[in-house]
Amino acid sequence: MRTRWVITAVLAPLSLGGAGCRAAPPPAADPVRVVVETEMGAFELEVDVDRAPVTAANFLGYVDGGFYDGGTFFRTVHADNQPEDSIRIAVVQGRRNPDAAAESFPPIPLERTSETGILHQDGAVSMARGGPDTATNSFFICIGDQPSLDFGGMRNPDGQGFGAFGRVMAGMDVVRAIHQAPYEAQQLTPSVRILRVYRKD
Repeated sequence: MRTRWVITAVLAPLSLGGAGCRAAPPPAADPVRVVVETEMGAFELEVDVDRAPVTAANFLGYVDGGFYDGGTFFRTVHADNQPEDSIRIAVVQGRRNPDAAAESFPPIPLERTSETGILHQDGAVSMARGGPDTATNSFFICIGDQPSLDFGGMRNPDGQGFGAFGRVMAGMDVVRAIHQAPYEAQQLTPSVRILRVYRKD
């Protein structure tokens, strides 16, 4: 997907022919709708391939490859289960099927919210990470607005924030139900199984 964008960017000026002519910027790509089916119900995401192209392409690569089928929502974070953190958040986190034979894709560069403008508001979907360029397949969904996850926020001490790349468009009640499912510490007990994840169109 990224290769196609690069080719477009290179060829567009050549098609104009005249010296000194500047190509018009490529049209914005339409968001991609993704359906996430879980054992607690389904919800729908809008993946912003225009404003967060690297992160979106990475997520869609896992979707198209079937990596999330058989995965889990395994982590829920509430005000009362993060005693070691002075900055509290509320999210639910999912990951790929650990038993899938194919390996995860390489980690991706962090697309900061200061660059994309996609903030960690209620229903935002974003990539989990440790260091700034370490995100692979694990993603989380915000429950309520979480500005400490944006660039400059200090939930991660490096202040770089996390790479948000879309939002929940339908079924937020399912996401909230997963967030409220039984848990110990921050682990859902049991994990909520992801049945299938696929593009809607």
